[in-house]
Amino acid sequence: MLRRKITDYFLKWKNTSDKKCLLVKGARQVGKTFIIEDFAKKNYGNYIYINFELTPEMKSAFDGDLDADSLVRNLSIRFPRIKFTPGDLLIFLDEIQSCPNARVALKSFSLDGRFDVIASGSLLGIKYKDVTSYPVGYETAIELRSLDFEEFLWALGISDDIISYVSDIVRKKMHMDNSVMEKMNEYYKWYSVVGGMPKVVSKFIETNSFGEVLSEQRDIIAGYMNDIAKYAPESKKTKIWSTFRSIPAQLARENKKFRYNGVEGSRPGDGSRTYNGSLSWLFDAGIVNYCHNLQEPAAPLVSNIIEDAFKVYMNDTGLLISVMEPGVGVSLLSGDIMINKGGIAENMLAEVLAKKGITLTYFEKSGKLETDFILNIDGTVTVLEVKSGNNKRSKSMGIVMSEKYKLKRGIKLENTNVYVDEKGVEHYPLFAASFLFDPCDVKIDGYLSNDHRYQ
Repeated sequence: MLRRKITDYFLKWKNTSDKKCLLVKGARQVGKTFIIEDFAKKNYGNYIYINFELTPEMKSAFDGDLDADSLVRNLSIRFPRIKFTPGDLLIFLDEIQSCPNARVALKSFSLDGRFDVIASGSLLGIKYKDVTSYPVGYETAIELRSLDFEEFLWALGISDDIISYVSDIVRKKMHMDNSVMEKMNEYYKWYSVVGGMPKVVSKFIETNSFGEVLSEQRDIIAGYMNDIAKYAPESKKTKIWSTFRSIPAQLARENKKFRYNGVEGSRPGDGSRTYNGSLSWLFDAGIVNYCHNLQEPAAPLVSNIIEDAFKVYMNDTGLLISVMEPGVGVSLLSGDIMINKGGIAENMLAEVLAKKGITLTYFEKSGKLETDFILNIDGTVTVLEVKSGNNKRSKSMGIVMSEKYKLKRGIKLENTNVYVDEKGVEHYPLFAASFLFDPCDVKIDGYLSNDHRYQ
């Protein structure tokens, strides 16, 4: 049983008076169904589970009137052994995108308030299935992502005491015990290759086999492509697949700005009009994330974003490595290649930040100056750089921290212990980004960017 942070949120939601219905969104295979069912079993006397894809006949319960009394009557007929006890029954509506009327019914359940309701669905399905009337103001939508590094450590059996020690050391900028740091570096490499998909992590814990891990990852990729085939217009399917396959090569370049001419099958002149829809599909599926360039590294960052200049990262680095040539993961683990090869370290940092709900931005100018990431941390615009291997110079960081741009905080993640250099730049081991700051530390234009995002 994998321990997930979202469970704590579920408990707070359950104990909130006048709560809204909960809508849990997420990519394929991030563990939505399992974690919600487990929560239901442990915290309610009774629960109803309806999967609208596996049992399409259940859609008829939401035909006709959608007032609360009619809905309860229709459900009680179909579940005669369930006690409809107010406050002690959870109704779990899974794959809700396949029953638009059930989505509309969330308003009635919310207004009625007798029974707790959690709905769940894929990101693609919820976005592209027709709903006659969204229950705006009557549902709380949250996004579940794959396991973050701390949850991965829990899965490995690492104690909370060790995790707290590492977190405290990082936040206090203190020297870390070398033996602890070496093990954390090793676990971080494992996490890079395994990723955070629950079935993949469970298979790794069960078998300790990276071959089994790769098999599970490829099954997930195949499932993603099946989703694209299911939801995408016929004319776009090939472009979406070609766009997806181009991502490892896009990240391997020194300048990682996404280039449409790097997509297989592209022709001179092809640009956003041809392929932007393909990227949108991958984003909506929860497979990739954008990192936009800034006109300048200055607050508010959101007003400086350049919409048509961006990098694209995979939301799960393990899945990224799984679609690279065979053996990359094994080579990384054995030390034959450095973790920054092929953009792996940068993708890992993007994944860590995104799982904290942080909007990704960077600063590149004239092809000569390029930072990895720019964040607004508690009101301070900060540059983050990933440096692995022998090349630890960071000319771009020096420029954006100079008088020209005047950034006051710089952070380097590299193969080192924790220290602050004579220029005030903070140095941390690669895994430290997972503990460096809480989601609430990072703001976009004055608003918390982690709104309803949980790992």
